[in-house]
Amino acid sequence: MIETFQRSLPNGTTLSCRAAGQPGRPLMVFLHGFPEAAFIWDELLEYFADPAHGGYRCVAPNLRGFEKSSSPADVAAYKAPLLIQDIQQLAATESADGTMAALVAHDWGGAFGWGYANAFPQQVGRLVIINSPHPGTFTRELRNNPAQQQASAYMNFLARPDAEALLAADDFKRMWPFFLLMKAGPDGFGWLTEEVKQQYREVWSAGLTGACNLYRVTPMKPPLPGQTVDGIPVLPRERLMVEVPTFVFWALDDAALLPGLLEGLDEYVPKLEIKKVPNATHWIVHEQPQLVAREIEGFLQRNPWAASISRWEARLRGGS
Repeated sequence: MIETFQRSLPNGTTLSCRAAGQPGRPLMVFLHGFPEAAFIWDELLEYFADPAHGGYRCVAPNLRGFEKSSSPADVAAYKAPLLIQDIQQLAATESADGTMAALVAHDWGGAFGWGYANAFPQQVGRLVIINSPHPGTFTRELRNNPAQQQASAYMNFLARPDAEALLAADDFKRMWPFFLLMKAGPDGFGWLTEEVKQQYREVWSAGLTGACNLYRVTPMKPPLPGQTVDGIPVLPRERLMVEVPTFVFWALDDAALLPGLLEGLDEYVPKLEIKKVPNATHWIVHEQPQLVAREIEGFLQRNPWAASISRWEARLRGGS
């Protein structure tokens, strides 16, 4: 059963959250992307909360700017370190030592997942990334690959000052193609039912400015006509390394994020597994949630965070 709650954090942010599983159990955190929300993880929350699949405490926040979470108006309030801080402070409310057994992240959530694992590797047991580019390979492709530049051109539209007004107009007419152009409708994978559309309407009706601010604040988007790639920053290598055991799940029919983003990923992520999924798109969590759950479970079983679970069981017995 999914529980919902508002969690106030020390930095003044409030995150609306969805969760399943017993508080105090080893923690899994799930981060969504654009234009989604925490509800996309419901099936996985219940799956991993089940004792048969690890009995984790599973928490999926709505990122700041989404659904009922805090949505500051200032564009600068959406810089990556601040959203990473939100997740770190949320984890500290759910885990006695502030650690996560696993961090699972998609799209924009993955951007913050990569950053979190780089900055706080001791707090993340395992990292799972679903179709979200690593900043090292994304920078390379945005600077050098015209195909990825074209595939990412939508980012500049979403950064426009009037983007949220355009997106909200006429029952979110410009939002549905994000899904429908990647086979979400009845002639494709069929997951975008009227019930799911209503869930999205409720999320988007809470406001789209926060979501668009993510695109406004980031310098990592393709150059506009007349601009050069020099505006795309090249981060120092120490900001790109991820030493946490990492599983990258990549749907190959993602029209926005091309497979070239996987090339050279092991240079930054030495403990890396990659699972390429044909006939699946950016919305694979909607399309094949059971496959996603099984693959994540297999990765966790191959790379168990057993020490954490053992410590938890020892506390239950009154041990040290």
